[in-house]
Order: sequence, then structure tokens, then C-alpha cells
Amino acid sequence: MNPKRTLLQCALALAALPLAFGAAAQDFPPKKPVTLVVGFAAGGAADAAARLIAKKLGENIGQSVVVDNKGGAGGNIAHQFVANAAADGTVLLFGSVGPLTIAPHLMKLPYDPFKDLAPVSGGVNFPNVLVVHKGAGVKTLAEFVQLSKKKPGSVEFASTGAGSASHLAGELFNQRAGIDMTHIPYKGGAPALQDLLGERVTSYFAAPPTAMPHVEAGKLIPLATTGLTRPAYLPGIPTVAESGFPGFEALNWYAFVAPGKTPAPLLDRWNQEIVKVLNDPGVKEALNKHGLSPQPTTRAELTAFMKKESAQWAATIKERKITAD
Repeated sequence: MNPKRTLLQCALALAALPLAFGAAAQDFPPKKPVTLVVGFAAGGAADAAARLIAKKLGENIGQSVVVDNKGGAGGNIAHQFVANAAADGTVLLFGSVGPLTIAPHLMKLPYDPFKDLAPVSGGVNFPNVLVVHKGAGVKTLAEFVQLSKKKPGSVEFASTGAGSASHLAGELFNQRAGIDMTHIPYKGGAPALQDLLGERVTSYFAAPPTAMPHVEAGKLIPLATTGLTRPAYLPGIPTVAESGFPGFEALNWYAFVAPGKTPAPLLDRWNQEIVKVLNDPGVKEALNKHGLSPQPTTRAELTAFMKKESAQWAATIKERKITAD
């Protein structure tokens, strides 16, 4: 045996490993159909956005991108599924604000959003709109705050469930406005809206597509939206931020993430493809019709945004003593 020759062969073999791995990691587009997992049932805002984006992604990369709805547990079932999925670039998740940045502060999860899932790109977002029934006797956010302070605890706000984005929006407003609205959780937006229309609950931080038909019909009064700026499709409704609470922001958002061990070259390629789709004029127009704003980002920008959101909701949950019950 020639020791020098053996050492040289080992060195060459080791040197070839990163090249082989890199070639496999950058195998794009994947050779088999891609699954885009959504944590909510078909027919909602998340599903509509995912299907629009998936269709264009598939056209661009020349490979099928199939939407797989895995509803339940506020989206946590889908997030856990992707956290445990093959990290080969064939599985993506249309992740949402609740499981990624709220739920970890309310319960023990079987996955860590910042370790077991890898940020790829921002997706879409939309603000809530604070609406009240006509019998509430208020027409502005200032009047609503006055009413809440005049009768502490007597003003209720509905949500789509404990720990949901609409719940946290109301609690953040309680915190910023120095008021104490009573939270009334529902199992979804439909029953919450039904009780608001029936004047059994005072207010609701609702998704615009759900609330606006009733606003336009004169059945509900819009007070403010919860983004930093007015969305283009609701130019006549002021934001909470411009109504006396600078910096107030409570968005519903969805972002693209992948299994945590997905190689960086694949994450970078998916980022490029997703950003390209979200910047496509036809896709932007279609999303806007659903009341959704495209939010393409770099991977680093999404990571920073998720950390900011996580810190904000952790502080609100702690101060307001919020539980998942």
C-alpha cells in the first residue's frame, strides 16, 4: 500500500463531496411535482392566494405545483407536516402569522418555527378592519375609545378564536389605547360576523373581504384598518396608526417557508421564482381583487420580519395574560 497515494485518493474523494451535494441541492426545477401546503380549508383567502401563485409558479418552472389543504388546529397541523417533510425542494408551505409567530407563545408546539422551518419569501398580507354594528352609537375610532373608557368591560370584540390574528389585533389595541374590551372568541369568521350583525357583540377586527359587503350595504360601520397605510382597495377608511396610535400595525400575513433542512441553494432558487411571480402584473391584479397585497421579500427580510412579529406578539400575550383557551 502506498500511504501517499491513499492520502491523495481520500483527499480527492472528500473534495468531491461538496461538489456532488451542491449539484444535487441545485437540481431545479424538481423532477417531480411540487406540493404547496396550506393550513386552511379550500375557499378562504389563504387558499385563493396559494392557488393563484401555485398556477403561475408551475407555468414558470415547467413543473406541477399542487396545493394541498391541511386544515385544523389553526394551521398548526400543516406547519408540523412541512417541518417533518422531505427537505428536497419539493414541499413548500404557505405559512401564516398564527402558527409562525403567535402560537409558539401560547402553547407547546411539536415544531420550532425558527429551526424546523426555513424562510423563503414573503407572500401576501392584508389588514383587519375594525367594524361595529349600527347600534353601537359610534362612527369614529376616537368615539369607540371614549365608549370603551366610559363603560370598561362592556364593549366586546369578536375574533375567529383564541390566539388568532383577529384576537391579537384586539388585544394589541386594548394595550395601546389603554382600554379593556372583552374578548368573545368564535369558531371562525362566519359566526363572529353573524353575532355582530345581530348586535350581540359590539365590534370585530374582521378580514375586509368578509366585512366590506356589509359595510357597503349600510349594516356595519368601519372605524379603522390595522395596517400602517391604507390599502388601495379601502382608501376611504383611516388606519388605527393615523387615528391617534402611531406605529400600530396588526396584519394578517402569509409567507413561503420550507422544511428547515432544505439546502440554501434550493431556498435561493425558490425565492427567485416566488418573487418573480409576486411581481407579475397579472398575479398582482388578481391578488388585489381578493383584497390581498403581494409582499415579495428576500429570505433575510422575511426572517427579520418574523422575528419582529414574534417579539411583538410575545409582549402582547404576556402583558394581556392571553391563553389559548
